[in-house]
Amino acid sequence: MIRLLCVLTLVMSLPGYPQSSAVKGLLVVANKGDQTMGIIDPVAGRQIATVAVGGVTGHELTVSTDGRTVYVPVYGNSGVGSPGTDGSSMAVIDIGGRRVMSRTDFGHGVRPHCVLVNPRDGLLYVTAELDNAVAIVDPRDGRIVGSIPTGQPESHMLAITRDGRRGYTSNVGPGTVSVLDLEARKTLAIIPISRKAQRISLSVDDRMAFTADQTSPRLAVIDTSTNQVKQWVSLPATGYGTAPTRDGRWLLVAVPKAGKVAVVDLRTLLVARSIDVPSSPQEVLVRPDNQVAYVSCDASRQVAEISLSEWKVNRLIEAGKGVDGLAWAP
Repeated sequence: MIRLLCVLTLVMSLPGYPQSSAVKGLLVVANKGDQTMGIIDPVAGRQIATVAVGGVTGHELTVSTDGRTVYVPVYGNSGVGSPGTDGSSMAVIDIGGRRVMSRTDFGHGVRPHCVLVNPRDGLLYVTAELDNAVAIVDPRDGRIVGSIPTGQPESHMLAITRDGRRGYTSNVGPGTVSVLDLEARKTLAIIPISRKAQRISLSVDDRMAFTADQTSPRLAVIDTSTNQVKQWVSLPATGYGTAPTRDGRWLLVAVPKAGKVAVVDLRTLLVARSIDVPSSPQEVLVRPDNQVAYVSCDASRQVAEISLSEWKVNRLIEAGKGVDGLAWAP
């Protein structure tokens, strides 16, 4: 019996053996079309609850470091640069209570979109497209305590370095990236990319930033030491959301029009493989254990769960209409 238990323990520890039962945490998603935040049980592989955000649509979200609270900027009812209702608030949601606890009011329509927790100061940094800025919010009381100019309109997405000192925004319409000094609260540089750019992420060592050209099937690789494009990566079609694996080895790129996720080898900066997913993949989130990546596929209302050891879709998780933003609640 002891020998059998030892063998079973060894087998269960091997790469590729399903580890879902050991997963601790929840996946939270922004269901744009339903105007809800969804809570997904990653073990069961199903959405177990939704919370109405209220007002108009929230596209992105983030989770507090203690895993208890979700912040959902309420963007509006149109696409970037298109006329429509302009969001002016951010919902603060209690995961355990499954309710909106409070709201941050920006005072006017700013189209808040991407929110991140700065690991250095614990404050929330929220892109405010119509203010050409990133707003800074104190999560303890929801007060707006400052802002950082981006020098560009339509600052849509944000990435922050591990030390919390630098920020990078993708500015959609201008097709640029703004480099921000988060301590001095000023713009350091504006990097031209193309006529239109989307989404942004950083390598795990913060040496590279990645943003997708929306006019050509290629990905810009920015050298963060020079703040210049160092290389382009050819993609199967126009790219969108990106995320590096936790070991820094690979970059996953959502390719909406091809219904694929391209896997870029970060040593060669070439696409090593592509994985078929449902139509219109948007955002990529790599789970903290580096075993799985989640990809929101808004046209199918599903989240694809991809094995990072086998490079295949394990299963499809039903979410809500227009599922987009992803975050992990530990």
